Amino acid sequence: MSDQDKQTSSDGFGPLIERRYWIEFQQPQKSAAEIMGYIQRNIDEFSPKALADFEKAEGSERKLRPGDEFHITILGPWNGDVRVLEVSDSQFKLETLEGHPEAGEITFSIEPVELLDNALHFEIRSLARSRDGLVAVTYDKLGVGKKAQEITWVQFCQRVCEFAGGEAIGDVQVRTLYEEDLDHRTKAEAENQ
Repeated sequence: MSDQDKQTSSDGFGPLIERRYWIEFQQPQKSAAEIMGYIQRNIDEFSPKALADFEKAEGSERKLRPGDEFHITILGPWNGDVRVLEVSDSQFKLETLEGHPEAGEITFSIEPVELLDNALHFEIRSLARSRDGLVAVTYDKLGVGKKAQEITWVQFCQRVCEFAGGEAIGDVQVRTLYEEDLDHRTKAEAENQ
């Protein structure tokens, strides 16, 4: 494991942003664990290389483990590194490292769709801030980074569905919540408990 420092959301600039991208699909030809295992070993096959090219910098090529690191060549002037925090049969979580355009974490997960037989829900969820003011302006104000990121994760979700051999239930869904919305949601969730 490198000695590169993690870059947590509290290290970042601007509002905390939750971004979610998900797809649901039915009749997959592979189990959720098979799909997730393959993604964990071959993340680079799901991400469009022109926008975000993943290269494993540290760790075994055969298995994803906490502490493994990836270098991501990102379209535009910024590249970044991430480290694996958690791994299970149904998810894995990455944290951004110093110099990445974002400061925070991103989780990739798969689970059964609650109300449908033989259907799966694949989701990418990030919780992060921009690394600094320049990234914040480029991402949010100019929209350049935001659009490239959305295209990357939408295509990633579509490729997961294709790999699974399933039939998509609608389009890839995208949702962005800013810190003030997250605060309201967290308070509402706490009141309902």
